[in-house]
Amino acid sequence: MTEHIGHGPSPTPPQIQSHAPEGYVCPFCGLVNGDVADPNNRCALSDLIYQDDDLIVFSAADGFGPNAGHVMICPTKHYEALYDLPDHVLMRISLMVREVAFAMKRAWNPEGISTRQHNEPSGNQHVWHYHLHVFPRYAGDMLYRHLRQPMDESYRADIAQDIRATLNPASTFLPKD
Repeated sequence: MTEHIGHGPSPTPPQIQSHAPEGYVCPFCGLVNGDVADPNNRCALSDLIYQDDDLIVFSAADGFGPNAGHVMICPTKHYEALYDLPDHVLMRISLMVREVAFAMKRAWNPEGISTRQHNEPSGNQHVWHYHLHVFPRYAGDMLYRHLRQPMDESYRADIAQDIRATLNPASTFLPKD
């Protein structure tokens, strides 16, 4: 008989080690707390689109390709990776992804939407706080062939304003048990 691993009636999650280096100062926790003063934190308060007790939505500090603006969704509490998320937070993130996609469609009318999420170093994670990317897509944009590039803070503020203006976070709340 094999041991049950993962989600289900008797979950036995695998032991996953933290990959955050000693003394790690989480940039996303800084943004959640309104403190982006750490010199390694590239987030800006103007990146903020939406925040509640469970989630934060913000304009990403890096862009990819010719249509560089994209949005990230994180839990407000520090969870390093997908493996660590409580079910209710994961459900809220999923609902917010859909709402952010609708907001992008209303704000920019892209031809499509892509999402991307990374876990652990070999999974290409480089910030040790769970985050999910939501990208507007256009024909021939070759998104997955571009390297990450820093985005100017004023450009990110414009992205945040565009999405904030059309976002409906109320659609992401779950009924209370």
